[in-house]
Amino acid sequence: MKKAQRVVVGLSGGVDSAVSAWLLKQQGHEVVGIFMKNWEDDDDDEYCSSRQDFLDAASVADVIGIEIEHVNFAADYKDRVFAEFLREYQAGRTPNPDVLCNAEIKFKAFLDHAVRLGAERIATGHYARVRQVGERFELLKGLDPLKDQSYFLHRLNQAQLGRTLFPVGELPKTEVRRIAAEIGLPNAKKKDSTGICFIGERPFREFLNRYLSHEPGPIQDDRGRTLGEHVGLSFYTLGQRQGIGIGGVKDKKAQRGGGDHAPWYVARKDLARNTLIVVQGHEHPWLLSTQVAVADPSWVAGHPPPTGPLAAKTRYRQADSACVLSSPGEAGFELDFSTAPQWAATPGQSAVLYDGEVCLGGGVISAAA
Repeated sequence: MKKAQRVVVGLSGGVDSAVSAWLLKQQGHEVVGIFMKNWEDDDDDEYCSSRQDFLDAASVADVIGIEIEHVNFAADYKDRVFAEFLREYQAGRTPNPDVLCNAEIKFKAFLDHAVRLGAERIATGHYARVRQVGERFELLKGLDPLKDQSYFLHRLNQAQLGRTLFPVGELPKTEVRRIAAEIGLPNAKKKDSTGICFIGERPFREFLNRYLSHEPGPIQDDRGRTLGEHVGLSFYTLGQRQGIGIGGVKDKKAQRGGGDHAPWYVARKDLARNTLIVVQGHEHPWLLSTQVAVADPSWVAGHPPPTGPLAAKTRYRQADSACVLSSPGEAGFELDFSTAPQWAATPGQSAVLYDGEVCLGGGVISAAA
């Protein structure tokens, strides 16, 4: 941006958004901070740190010399994000609430609020970049490959990207930490958050137990043997290894190459029979998929890319995998991963498409084979 603008920054209490605000002020913009409160149910809970996060954000605003406003989006979050989160889990899928939160809260409710405050742009501490090409806006990966967050932002549209800045997207995380320490930010050494506030560091199953009905049922292996009992299909995700609740099967004849101590992984959920199906070994064929069907598509450009070879991620922390896009339409599209089978492609998670450093968009995995 060549001229100074009024920019509203989402200050989370973390170091990335703090440095983002400082960088924008250094560039001469009129910067206002907003702390988004998205969850209320456990506000005094040891696992939910929103109170401390706000104190950290306020301290940052004081050091930088900007105003900060505390805005409550908890009702929007519960209606638009949490309700969908529970519906997906109840249906046996594994949703990604961070993707939904970005689309519905941070770049919708927050953006609307910022515009009411007279903002010309909004900014967040995400590791991603926006590039303008003519009248279009492209979403690019963050330059730090270990921190790139374009996966979580793939549902943003042209109107949202046109108003959004990602100041730390051009920097490695080490440089962000260095800047924070150099200018004396109080949260320069604060640990990165690892999860969504309503779960925090608490045991995940304990949290879901409050909200989801659950019916125990059998755990079976790939040959139909019953190995134990699950506590409810909603509490498991494909590829899960820990917390399944079965020990090793010691009968060597029954193992048939799996090895006495080969770990068990969740491979399938049979909702009709309320049965959890597990297999032994990380490379078991039932854990690998070459065909992935994707629903609820969202394209950054407003339309799908041409069919043909691209790259995709079927979960956040993985390298881009070669794939072929086919049958894009309003209802969804299909991806062929014949040259790079996907491990534990999970219904409910996002499949996000890339053309080099450009994030094209994606959708929600509905089935994999």
